[in-house]
Amino acid sequence: MVAPSGSFDRSSFDAGLAVLAQRYRPVFIAGIFESERYLAGSDARRLAELTSALSDRNVRGIFCARGGYGAMRLLPQLSFAALAPKHLVGFSDITALHLALHSAGWVTFHGPVVTQLGRQSKDTVARLFQLLEGSEPAPPLERATTLVAGQVEGPLLGGNLSVLTRLIGTPYFPSLKGAVLLLEDVGERPYRLDRMWTHLRLAGVFQQVVGIALGDFTTCVEKDAGYTSGDVLRSLAEETGLPCAIGFPIGHGDTNTAVPLGPRVRLDATRGTLEFLEAATAAADQ
Repeated sequence: MVAPSGSFDRSSFDAGLAVLAQRYRPVFIAGIFESERYLAGSDARRLAELTSALSDRNVRGIFCARGGYGAMRLLPQLSFAALAPKHLVGFSDITALHLALHSAGWVTFHGPVVTQLGRQSKDTVARLFQLLEGSEPAPPLERATTLVAGQVEGPLLGGNLSVLTRLIGTPYFPSLKGAVLLLEDVGERPYRLDRMWTHLRLAGVFQQVVGIALGDFTTCVEKDAGYTSGDVLRSLAEETGLPCAIGFPIGHGDTNTAVPLGPRVRLDATRGTLEFLEAATAAADQ
């Protein structure tokens, strides 16, 4: 377990640790609990911890303690090319690592961080373990709301909208050509969602991807407004003309369903389903 981003609450960490210990042999260094302003210790501490986990041949999976902010500060000092791919699990600020690792050819896992695991349902935790260990594609996600009808296939890529837009124009932003773009966020007012979405449009992202799967946009509200973030996202999605569905249980909501980033999926925005066409572990071994 590593903390490449923000500092975190110890009790939430211990609750997630207990969940992992039922299945695996979790290990971490004492420095994981350090705090420096809004970070889980200095850049040097967090970099050394992450580099050690990535390069240690005895480590088979890496769970991130929390999101927050800070992972992108480490990217210039990380080199993934010489490392054997491992299972990395996290979301939110960990999107920076997901994108950089995908640029290096890795499959990663968008799912609960350690401090979130203790609040997840047994079914959500069981799906995460199945995803990490199984040889079959993950079960489909259903009951999302159609914003733009249509059906497309492609590798699932993306993550947190705020973090993803910050990497545009850097060496750590992967090619999204032919991808189904996953987006989620928390605490962003509707006009900020519009601003980040427009950044994607101006950068040509919607000319590359084939469809958009939207997860939770938690507490993305404008007080006393006559519109919602859902209204804004619907309008923005319609402008792209790409198949798009919203409401997949992914992100900062009560349920953060784990999904693989990199393997192919089928987004049926008309039916509101996301079907996984490849086993994540098989894709990771290719």
